[in-house]
Amino acid sequence: MNVNHKVQWDETLCTHCDVCLETCPQQSNPKVQRYSVSQLLNIIAKHKFFLNGITVTGGEATLQLPFITELFKAIKDNAELNHLTCFIDSNGSLSIDRWNKVMPYLDGTMIDLKAWQAETHQWLVGRGNHRVFQSINHLAKHNKLYEVRLLYIPDKTDLATEIEALGNYLKQLPSQVNIRLNAFQHHGVVGEARSWTTCSKKQMETFCENLSSIVQRELIKPSVYL
Repeated sequence: MNVNHKVQWDETLCTHCDVCLETCPQQSNPKVQRYSVSQLLNIIAKHKFFLNGITVTGGEATLQLPFITELFKAIKDNAELNHLTCFIDSNGSLSIDRWNKVMPYLDGTMIDLKAWQAETHQWLVGRGNHRVFQSINHLAKHNKLYEVRLLYIPDKTDLATEIEALGNYLKQLPSQVNIRLNAFQHHGVVGEARSWTTCSKKQMETFCENLSSIVQRELIKPSVYL
């Protein structure tokens, strides 16, 4: 509903059609709920027997780093919950100083590397990838890097054309770090990217084979192509 020229989400009326996102010029999602750390702890505690950890994701979760840090600290300080691992799924844009603030309570991270060249990364997401490499290297050094994710967009990303440099870089990461390959698809995509070519299984298989021959380790491939 529209209240004072702003979209106000009513969960009881929502049919999850996502028209509200399409209507908003910023494609901002009004379907948000606010929680305190104590409220989240209560929710986590109710499900603790079915969990072995929690992961915060987004959007970019680290935009709310103070809250995440407080939440993770509360989990680690709680005798009933401190067995849970605390992970962050991130685009890697956080500074080293800010990673260090959450580091004492962090068990692992999943970081996106969308392009090898800074110019290509800038074109894709609006910023360079210097911070991404900084994050990957820093988290790996402190044994907090669980996974690096590569998004292969045919004819858009430079991951295939820069595969030798990419592979040699990934090869230097600790052997326990997972490398996950994601295939670009149109599901959930809006705007110009809807016209981009999707990544087929055959293209992904070729990319995976070429990259793994350099990295010399098993890579995680997509199980579904939508």
